[in-house]
Amino acid sequence: MSSGQSTLGRDKQPDRIAGMFDAIAPRYDLLNHLLSGGLDLRWRTKAVRSLALRGGETVLDLCTGTADLAVAAATASPGAAAVVGIDFAGQMLRLGQEKLARRGLASRVRLVQGDAMRIPLASASIDAATVAFGIRNVERPETAFADVFRVLRPGGHLAILEFSVPRAPGVRRAYLAYFRHVLPRVGSFISGHSSAYTYLPASVGSFPEPEQVMGSLAATGFSQISADSLSLGIVYLYSALKPDQR
Repeated sequence: MSSGQSTLGRDKQPDRIAGMFDAIAPRYDLLNHLLSGGLDLRWRTKAVRSLALRGGETVLDLCTGTADLAVAAATASPGAAAVVGIDFAGQMLRLGQEKLARRGLASRVRLVQGDAMRIPLASASIDAATVAFGIRNVERPETAFADVFRVLRPGGHLAILEFSVPRAPGVRRAYLAYFRHVLPRVGSFISGHSSAYTYLPASVGSFPEPEQVMGSLAATGFSQISADSLSLGIVYLYSALKPDQR
């Protein structure tokens, strides 16, 4: 295991993290859109496009939260034939289920409570997989990578969206000032949860550099791995392929 892999998960007890997300669930979508200036919608669209869906696939959305990326995968043109969204936070899933009902997607998107490190799906049962802004919350991300690899069919695509700290000095300073001072205050005020939006910048700051994430994916067995910088390096879109062994 590389040194990057050994630092992928720190202080991420599943029960604690799930409880935190359940507590902020009622305001979660609003704050995502507000604090990202609406860019989160664009990032998810890019992630779905990277899967190169043809319209008949079954897609796994791991760490689905309130199912925004699952909805994007199901409503893309062409979209997935079926989506399975998995998350360990029950309240987030309940709100996601209400969203699916409002949009008439309940028959195409199934939400399941489960652990990203022990995905409750059969091996080689999924055509593509996504994780949006959730892998840094997993206690052992390399274990989640391995289980995603297991459930993907050969030739299946993986797309991961995750925050990062920009490298350009001016952008980095502005970003860190926003993350450390503005985001916690706004997030705490709107969500009513004082620690959740302090946790967010801390978790981003401790998450490995893109090169380390790519190394972990390669060590798992993925190929054709890339890390594309979005929005001046605020977010990275990681793409990978499970090799077709035929």
